[in-house]
Amino acid sequence: MKNDIYSRIERLANLLRHETRAAGLSMGLQPIHQETLHYLASCNRYSDTMLAVTEYLGLTKGTVSQTLKVLENKALISREKDKNDKRITHLTVTKQGRTFLAQTAPPDKFSQALVHLSANERQQAKSLLEKMLSSYQQVTGRNAFGVCSQCQYNQQTETGLLCGLTKEALTKADSQLICREYLE
Repeated sequence: MKNDIYSRIERLANLLRHETRAAGLSMGLQPIHQETLHYLASCNRYSDTMLAVTEYLGLTKGTVSQTLKVLENKALISREKDKNDKRITHLTVTKQGRTFLAQTAPPDKFSQALVHLSANERQQAKSLLEKMLSSYQQVTGRNAFGVCSQCQYNQQTETGLLCGLTKEALTKADSQLICREYLE
């Protein structure tokens, strides 16, 4: 059974990678460039640095540095120094980068395949995949990078949302993004 599940997930991942690669060729992008761009569009202000990208993707600093140069040269991301700590550089997806992602992620054929599932089946698949991801993260010890709203640090106060770790206010939009400080 475990080999059957693994084989299907591996095959889905391979098909997604193939379609992603085809979509990115028009801009001269490789899947790693698109994965990085997708991550940066999905992460919060605590997680939009080169170090966080390196940790999230599990790659070397050199590989990530080269990937970021490609994305910056194609005007898909920009760099901005932190207002409070000039040692930190934030990476932001540009309008052009967001347009590219809107057109390519998720890939068209993936979206078309989902149409063949009922709303209930899609919800079941989502729930099972979330449970499997959580379990796999626990087993591997790589459980950072979760959605802020589901984090133990996320707190509802009288004045709104607050990150219990940083003691900074969070917007509703912040709470829907990925954070490297996530604690289940």
